[in-house]
Amino acid sequence: MGKTKLEHGLDWLSQQIQILVEILKFLAPAIPTTIEVTLLSFLLALILGTLVSILRISRFAPSRWLTKAYVDVIRGVPLLVQIFFIYFGLGRVLNLDRFLAGVIAIGVCYSAYLAEIIRAGIQSVSRGQYEAALSLGMTFPQTMRYVIFPQALRVIIPPAANEFIASLKDSSLVSIIGLRELTRAGREYYSQFFVDFQTWLVVGLIYLALTLSLARLVAWLEKKYKVLGYEVAH
Repeated sequence: MGKTKLEHGLDWLSQQIQILVEILKFLAPAIPTTIEVTLLSFLLALILGTLVSILRISRFAPSRWLTKAYVDVIRGVPLLVQIFFIYFGLGRVLNLDRFLAGVIAIGVCYSAYLAEIIRAGIQSVSRGQYEAALSLGMTFPQTMRYVIFPQALRVIIPPAANEFIASLKDSSLVSIIGLRELTRAGREYYSQFFVDFQTWLVVGLIYLALTLSLARLVAWLEKKYKVLGYEVAH
């Protein structure tokens, strides 16, 4: 006797599950690279963004002009173009590999966005608190660390977290310069086995899982600052 429709359906479902598992096994080694690119580039963005934001509110006019120009230029040029510029331009001069070029490009791009977020957070704290801290003998770094930033974080965390999640998704762009991260691995699997829908379904689900994990982390940070007494604004 031939198989029933139910048996054919179960066989098809079993085959699809097997294909999805094989795709996941193929993609798995590339997941750490995606995470590393995201974390390192966002760390760079935080460092650069903090420096730029402080210079943006400086009383020294040239530093304000230069950092404003930096923010405007970086935000006005597509990230993909910046990746090409750093990898094919600066990369040849400085001998940067694909990984480092990708981290620098994403980090520089997102530093411009974070600079404005951090600047807004700093300016949300009243000027009087800054002046009071200095009058008590605190240095500028001490004032920023112990007085300004703890309060500014309530304004900074939500939009900065959104940029963090966006940088994870934008890390897929470094696949264009040959870095074997998640998207590149997906393209490799498709080119070898010509399985399109299932491949990009798994890639999308992995990105979704990573994004939701970051969202949970952000929720934990917001809860932590509420416990510490710094209500996180939305």
